[in-house]
Amino acid sequence: MEWTMSTMRWTAAAIPDQRGRVVVVTGANSGLGLVTARELARAGAHVVLTARNPQRGARALDEIKNVVPGASLDLRGLDLADLSSVRQFAEGLAQRYDSLDLLVNNAGVMRFPYRKTVDGFELQFGTNHIGHFALTGRLAGLLTKRPGSRVVTVSSIAAQRGRLDFDNLESEREYDKKAAYANSKLANLLFAFELGRRLPQVASYAAHPGFSATNLQGAAARHTGNRLMELTTALINRIGAQDMEIGALPILYAATYPDLPAGSYIGPDGPREFSGYPTIVPAPRAAHDEDLARRLWNVSETLTGVRLQTT
Repeated sequence: MEWTMSTMRWTAAAIPDQRGRVVVVTGANSGLGLVTARELARAGAHVVLTARNPQRGARALDEIKNVVPGASLDLRGLDLADLSSVRQFAEGLAQRYDSLDLLVNNAGVMRFPYRKTVDGFELQFGTNHIGHFALTGRLAGLLTKRPGSRVVTVSSIAAQRGRLDFDNLESEREYDKKAAYANSKLANLLFAFELGRRLPQVASYAAHPGFSATNLQGAAARHTGNRLMELTTALINRIGAQDMEIGALPILYAATYPDLPAGSYIGPDGPREFSGYPTIVPAPRAAHDEDLARRLWNVSETLTGVRLQTT
């Protein structure tokens, strides 16, 4: 297929045959992760779904099986806000699988009041960046065993507002939940592009879903019992957001489109990248700062104790 997106709208129906591929999708129990896992399974992939909550994970597994009879699935627990959980997940995966074709770093939290992970990191930075950094590092050995393997890291249009201050990396001073989320999403981009430079045998891409109606926006309100904010978020989603079936397409495109240029960032093709069908989009200038990316990588190694494990 000739590489062009200006003349056609790519949808999940165009996903190439995924039979024989083993893929991991983090946060696959709901929203974009659930859609991504379901469509990869529909295309024939063996999908390892991860979920922090076992009951929600089981419901997602059943939902996919109902829509895709005969789907090849494996449900495993993973809490990205707990580095011991990341280690246990990676060790368990290595015992079951000899290699890995695709890792989709999708799970995340958004605009939470100040909280800390099990290991003491600010929750959004710790979950969205640190957890996925550690997970990818621990799974790198499985990924390098498969020619054509990929890592897709899910960022956000909020990354455009991200700023990394290494003297306040976890936003502990004058905490702003929106800024902390944006910073974590910029970190996702810096990580994705630096991974491609450090591990060129594995194709590393980034994607963002635009403004899509998922449960991510309202999760903080539900956890804090802010019913008014939860209802407001639901209304905004209903009025202004695109369906998550469309929102997942950039992730699926980055995960499966043949011969995608190295280091591509995929997002919606509509105005301001809020909605639309997948296309290559420009990343924020800061995301291409290689000195910044190296510094973040080195700090992340120190914080997690994890380095790329390629053997």
